[in-house]
Amino acid sequence: MKKCLLVVDLEATCWDGNVEGLDRKQTVDDMEIIEFGCVIAAYDGTVIDSHSFMVRPQVHPKLSRFCSQLTSITQQAVDSAPVYTEVVELINAWSSKFELAAWGSWGDYDRNQIQAERHRYQITPDFFELVHINLKQRWREGKVSNRRSGLSNALKHHGLCFEGTHHRGIDDARNIARLLPFTKFDT
Repeated sequence: MKKCLLVVDLEATCWDGNVEGLDRKQTVDDMEIIEFGCVIAAYDGTVIDSHSFMVRPQVHPKLSRFCSQLTSITQQAVDSAPVYTEVVELINAWSSKFELAAWGSWGDYDRNQIQAERHRYQITPDFFELVHINLKQRWREGKVSNRRSGLSNALKHHGLCFEGTHHRGIDDARNIARLLPFTKFDT
């Protein structure tokens, strides 16, 4: 079996302004993952499998209106989801069926958020121990104009339209996988 890449895109609790109950803006330490969008892909962008893992937040269990509007994730969806530690086990069981070479995300936010969850719960998915690839940075290499490298603009650069709902982890991860053929790898 050929080694694959796990593309991860997270959605997390968020606020438009100050964190609920605090007099300051949010940090990754305030935010909690509410969705792991995961895509197993070949380096040429072929999607082998994908899965959305919803997570019930514990520190701020009630989603802000802003968060629900941004992500389209409902309160009901997170209320019925397992907690982070249980989701980690589900991700490990699912991803263990594949031979993963590395995992990647569009920027470093996802890696930093998982690191924050590691501090909170003392557990991370097994894939976190693999090499992380900043796919946005790799995609930008060699591009004439790389200033506007948000996911939607990167897709437009190649004549592609965003498919699905923006700021939904699973849809963002699938769209990131569509950019893999245009991304520089050291493999």
